Amino acid sequence: MLSIEEIKLLIEKLEKVKKEDLQELIDSNLKILKDIESTVDANNEEEIDRLDKTVEWFKIDLEKKQKKPVVDHWLFKMIQTKIFQFARSNVYNSLEIGPGYGTFSKEFRAWGRNYFLDILPELQEKIFRRFSNPRHRKYCTFFLTKKHECHNIPQNSCNFVFSWDTFVFFTQNHIQHYLHDIKRTLIPGGYVFIQYADCHYGYDLTQAKRGYWNYNTKTAMERMIKEEGYDVIEMGQFRPGANYAIFRKPGKQNPVLYRIDEITLD
Repeated sequence: MLSIEEIKLLIEKLEKVKKEDLQELIDSNLKILKDIESTVDANNEEEIDRLDKTVEWFKIDLEKKQKKPVVDHWLFKMIQTKIFQFARSNVYNSLEIGPGYGTFSKEFRAWGRNYFLDILPELQEKIFRRFSNPRHRKYCTFFLTKKHECHNIPQNSCNFVFSWDTFVFFTQNHIQHYLHDIKRTLIPGGYVFIQYADCHYGYDLTQAKRGYWNYNTKTAMERMIKEEGYDVIEMGQFRPGANYAIFRKPGKQNPVLYRIDEITLD
């Protein structure tokens, strides 16, 4: 029997493949599959429970990652290089969503004010330890979130928003809420760089099927970004399981520039 993730993936593929001579057959199968999808989403309590992860779940997951990090040295350098492609200055502000223990947090030391947003209050101390210089630390602010909003972040205050190993755990509905709220925090022309799951790839689909990540695809992610009124800059991948989206709030107020440089994979 197909899993709900495989059903969703098949729906997306059928919607793309539409041919005139197969239109009736495709539409018929799409209707059947979408009916199954709706039934599973509405009635399978186990599915719903695993989609909406709890604060305790994130706490346990983070403790496991402290012992076995998911970002190895190669991937860290790839992400770090991409972060550095955004022009930095101590007059620009950054926001990191779901910083965890601060794997990437120190990469924002060159920015003006650093906002950090997470659901676990105990992470504030761990994040601030990454900024050993008191001069840097005084410009760090930690905010708590209930899960998929950033209401406490000042409006039009951020030049750059970053998140890794966070949005892969959110349902598409939760992602849509976050994208809407992030836009409020960005100044016109502000950039966003986040990881997402693309279940067109076997690794990502496996993570979704076992209930660890939530189902998403590049097509769905790009659609949600555009629906919220962003300009898509880049939909890329470092390797399966490390997909990212870079997009921008329309406007010209942001002095930060994104330099599309070639990344050496050596």
